[in-house]
Amino acid sequence: MTETLLNNFLFILLPVLIYLIFFEDRLSHFRDHRVFLLLASFPLVLTMTFPIKMELGFNFDLRYIPFIIAALFSGYKVAVPLYLILNVYRFILGGEGMIQSFLFSTVVLLVVPYWCKKFIQLSPRNRIIWGGIASFLVVGFYLVTLTAFFPVLNEEYWMIAVNIVPIHVIGVVVVLILIEKIIANNQEREQYLQSERLNVINELSASVSHEIRNPLTVTSGFLQLLKESKTVQAGDKEYINYSLNELKRAEKIISDFLSFAKPQAKNMITTNLENEIEYVNNIMVPYAHQHLVEIEFTFENDLTRKFDQNQIQQCLINLYKNAIEAMKEKGGILSIDVFSRKPYIIICIKDTGEGMTEEEASLIGKPYYSTKKEGTGLGMVMVYSVVDKIGGRIEIDSEKGVGTTFQLKIPVK
Repeated sequence: MTETLLNNFLFILLPVLIYLIFFEDRLSHFRDHRVFLLLASFPLVLTMTFPIKMELGFNFDLRYIPFIIAALFSGYKVAVPLYLILNVYRFILGGEGMIQSFLFSTVVLLVVPYWCKKFIQLSPRNRIIWGGIASFLVVGFYLVTLTAFFPVLNEEYWMIAVNIVPIHVIGVVVVLILIEKIIANNQEREQYLQSERLNVINELSASVSHEIRNPLTVTSGFLQLLKESKTVQAGDKEYINYSLNELKRAEKIISDFLSFAKPQAKNMITTNLENEIEYVNNIMVPYAHQHLVEIEFTFENDLTRKFDQNQIQQCLINLYKNAIEAMKEKGGILSIDVFSRKPYIIICIKDTGEGMTEEEASLIGKPYYSTKKEGTGLGMVMVYSVVDKIGGRIEIDSEKGVGTTFQLKIPVK
């Protein structure tokens, strides 16, 4: 039994090893349902092929460990295919208990994936705890169904229970700890790379922007004089207008560069952000109404932090503007929720707009990437730069056709 049990645990850990070798370069692979399905299928089939044989003559396997974990992380999109694989392969294996296995797996399919969305929103520590609880409940339900084969709950039954429960719960908890460690490592690496990108842009923008702005200002001035000249024909003035508009666009790009290159020192204040967010709400309401967007605002924060007032306001304006423009086709609701969860001030900006795919969301904040046709992406770079300077982080939750939520977590020192 011990040798088979160790082999089964090796089967369970195999997907983690495969992920580390082939998919660790990007966290988005971890969110890819196809990758999750592929990785969960291997241990499910292998544990069923090599069940654990107890000395009592009873056989069981660890098929529900990958099933539970996949269902909690990916919901029905992965759980349903796994359910089909489990039952088809169980039918191929044959033997007694096929009907019971089908009924039990159906109950697990209906219940466990239902909690996927709430499970994902939990903290890593709570996900591990609740994953263990889910495993315990599933095994407990299995033991209840097993009583049908034992007219009397004798010593043999309790020996089976004592063996199965800790094996399943420990197995789920160990795999969840490894998964959470992988996620944390990927997030830390991505934050480090993003921080390095922002540092490079800050240095370049600070040194280059002023040098570029001077010739742009001179060129714009001469073009305006040329436009007012009576000797210039009307057709030529149209070209001058085009040139002036492009110079204005270039000036805006340079201003965006300078806005996140500036150090946070000039307008530092200690605040709970209530006045700053109310100010942004007030100036963005007309723009929102113009695009048929309604702003809903709640504030429940009692923590304070030192900020550069101008930069944090510009950061919020950029996020509001992006959210409103994502809803400009049909209107919608922009929800702003500010609350405290020690040691963080949390700002949630949620829209009901177009939403993004996981790939698009993973690219937000990268230089020159924008989901808008004429966007430069520098507005979001500025947002990430400001949040990075104060040691915060940004989490994005988006679904195509449903909307996007930006969550800013700002540590309180």
